[in-house]
Amino acid sequence: MYSDISFVSADQLRQARRTVQEGGFHMTATTQTTTATLWKLDTAHSTVEFAVKHMMFTTVKGRFTDVTGTIDFDDSDPSDGHAEISIGAASIDTRDAQRDAHLKSADFFDVEKYPTLTFRSTRVDGTLEHFTLTGDLTIHGVTHPIALDVTFAGKGKDPWGGERFGYIATGTLNRRDFGLTWNAALETGGFLVGDEVKVTLDLQLIRG
Repeated sequence: MYSDISFVSADQLRQARRTVQEGGFHMTATTQTTTATLWKLDTAHSTVEFAVKHMMFTTVKGRFTDVTGTIDFDDSDPSDGHAEISIGAASIDTRDAQRDAHLKSADFFDVEKYPTLTFRSTRVDGTLEHFTLTGDLTIHGVTHPIALDVTFAGKGKDPWGGERFGYIATGTLNRRDFGLTWNAALETGGFLVGDEVKVTLDLQLIRG
C-alpha cells in the first residue's frame, strides 16, 4: 500500500529550500499595492471657520482666509489616506478690525512668533462617505490631537474638466490647551471669552 510514496531526505529538503529562495520565490502572503491620488485644496472655494461664546450667551464666528492643503488616499482603502492643512494665523477675520488685532496679538495667537497653524492627520477610520480623521493640530506652537467628523459632500467635474470633490469636517477644541488663555472676568460671573471652540472646514479639492 506504500508503493507510490517517495521519501525525501533532510538534505534534499534543505537543497530544495535553497533553490526556491535563490530563485526569488518565497512562501509568504502577497501584499497588494495601492495607488494613492493626490488632491489639492481649492482655497477659493473652501472655508475654515470657528465659533466661540462671547459673554457666556452669544456666539462669535470667524474664519481664516489663508488656507492651503493636500489630501492623498486610495479610493479602495481610505484608511491609508493622509491630510495636511496649513493656515496663516494673520488671516483671521471676525468682521471687526479691533477684535482681529487683539486676536493677532500676544494675548492670543501671537502671529509674529507663531505665524502658522497646522494639521497633520495620523489616522482615518470609516468609509469615503463618512469617517473620523484624527491628527495633530498645532496652534501657538503647541500640538494636541484632534478628531474631526468628516462627511462626503459631493463629487463632479468643473467646466474645464477638472475633477473635484467636497468634504465637510467638524470638531471641537479647548483653546486653553494651546496656550490661548487670555480672558476677562464679568461682574455677573463667568468670563468674556469661552474656552470651547467649534471648528468647521468646508473643503473643495481638485485632483493634483
